[in-house]
Amino acid sequence: MTFQELGLIEPILKALKEEGYQTPTPIQEKAIPHALSKRDVLGCAQTGTGKTAAFALPVLQNLHRQQPPQSKNRKIKTLTLTPTRELAIQIADSFKSYSRHLDIRGTVIFGGVPQKPQEVKLRRGIDVLVATPGRLLDLMNQGIVDLSDVEIFILDEADRMLDMGFIHDVRRIIKALPSQRHTMFFSATMPNEIAKLAQEILTDPIKVAVTPISSTAEKIEQSIYFVEKKKKRHLLAHLMENPAITSALVFTRTKHGANRVARDLDRVGVDALAIHGNKSQTARQKALSNFKEGKIRVLVATDIAARGIDVEELTHVINFDIPNIPETYVHRIGRTGRAGASGIALSFCDVEEMPYLKDIQKLIGLKVPIESNHPFHYDPNNPPEPAPKAERPQREGRGGHDRRGKPKKGKFQHQPKRQKVDSTDERNDRPVEGKGGQSQPSRNSKDNRRRPDGRNRQRDSAPHGEKESIKKPQDENKETSTEDKNDDGKWSSSIFGKPNAGKKGFVIKSDRYDKPKGKSGRRPNRGGKR
Repeated sequence: MTFQELGLIEPILKALKEEGYQTPTPIQEKAIPHALSKRDVLGCAQTGTGKTAAFALPVLQNLHRQQPPQSKNRKIKTLTLTPTRELAIQIADSFKSYSRHLDIRGTVIFGGVPQKPQEVKLRRGIDVLVATPGRLLDLMNQGIVDLSDVEIFILDEADRMLDMGFIHDVRRIIKALPSQRHTMFFSATMPNEIAKLAQEILTDPIKVAVTPISSTAEKIEQSIYFVEKKKKRHLLAHLMENPAITSALVFTRTKHGANRVARDLDRVGVDALAIHGNKSQTARQKALSNFKEGKIRVLVATDIAARGIDVEELTHVINFDIPNIPETYVHRIGRTGRAGASGIALSFCDVEEMPYLKDIQKLIGLKVPIESNHPFHYDPNNPPEPAPKAERPQREGRGGHDRRGKPKKGKFQHQPKRQKVDSTDERNDRPVEGKGGQSQPSRNSKDNRRRPDGRNRQRDSAPHGEKESIKKPQDENKETSTEDKNDDGKWSSSIFGKPNAGKKGFVIKSDRYDKPKGKSGRRPNRGGKR
């Protein structure tokens, strides 16, 4: 069958010819005739089978027939929801390519970029809108997007919407659509919740199912590399020495793993970039465009981009980590071998990933061949034993070490015994180093306590029970000078250079208290704390 036999108009056929399309795929043969007659379609097909053209071509033809030429106030007539930004951009590019000879406007909106440029395009008026759920709901709440005039609604990759947690946002968007509309529903798998959603939004649909998810493309050559987890990066660098790998899409399980693999490839001289959800939309688009244009050799991605990357003539897909969901494996390797082309899919598997590999082989009904011709191969049935850990030598005089090899600390730590000294009082006497074991009074002994003035207090020779005398002895032969006494016999303040005030009961003891008390009875403060 040819595209002319499907009933497509001449402007669309001309655009398909310019794109290099010759014959329709099975999903296109079955879906396009029913979509042209405006019947609801439930499509189930794996990635890479041409689902985008299956719903885009009939939508454009129906809009062209009812759209008046050169209309000014355009309303949104078609809404296409998709889970990822990359897939939204890819679908919008397909609409633009197929409608190059038609008077139909369209745009794409998604998060992660400024809102203003998207808002400007929406206010000018469009016919086709491709959007992700998050940004669409945001613009709807702001009153920028109005879905009351939508006539055609397309939900693409519905199962991926469920996996990413967008199913509730999708239900909110569907409530804002008119009840009378033409709906097309496409999904690679059909879990129970997706089947329930399809029953709610579709009216007497025609079911189109080709190449179920459990099957992989026949022209994709698959192989398994058994390798230790810590040697996967060395195996990847070894494979990239082959010049036949002109472009490779490497999939990892985590975002940090994607960044680490890209760094390791850069260190060995292989141009690589990472693309995942933590990257900004500008960085993701730049990495994807550089990969499509051949400026970089390797693109490292997570599963979020497994259905949003469409690269022509992609030669290799490498699963750096085996996916824990069997269907994800089919989506990953489906990035190569698209539209009947051939491709190669390589997968690295360690001991922990053996159960994942068994689930994948059970799903696809095929035992993937093992490639052992590489320097890092090992037998999965007899994995190498881990090298014994070297024991750390125990230091003398310690009670052991913790798990990091450091000496234990605390009151239970073993301490070497102190040398005892033959003395009458062990608490007050301690050995003197370098003096032949002689002893001297301890600092804490009663005889060696310090006085308030900083000098050591010596024990008086007075009998036991009498108080110590700390008064400085005076010379009995020294007579007091008469010039230091007043007529009353009181001490004068001439030693401070000031005359005595003559007040009774006022005795000057130091220069600190040379000022009399104030009215409040307190001496004045000199700026410091009391």
